[in-house]
Amino acid sequence: MDYNLMREFADSWALLAMALFFVGCIAFALRPGSRTQADEAARIPLKDD
Repeated sequence: MDYNLMREFADSWALLAMALFFVGCIAFALRPGSRTQADEAARIPLKDD
């Protein structure tokens, strides 16, 4: 009984949660203003201190 219940949960709600998390990560990366932060982070290894 436990396996079937967990399998049903994984097939429905867990899959939906993972898909929403993935879409949220993509939306966070493409938000306005993130380009400047990404460019600044990309230049960190090249800085001479």
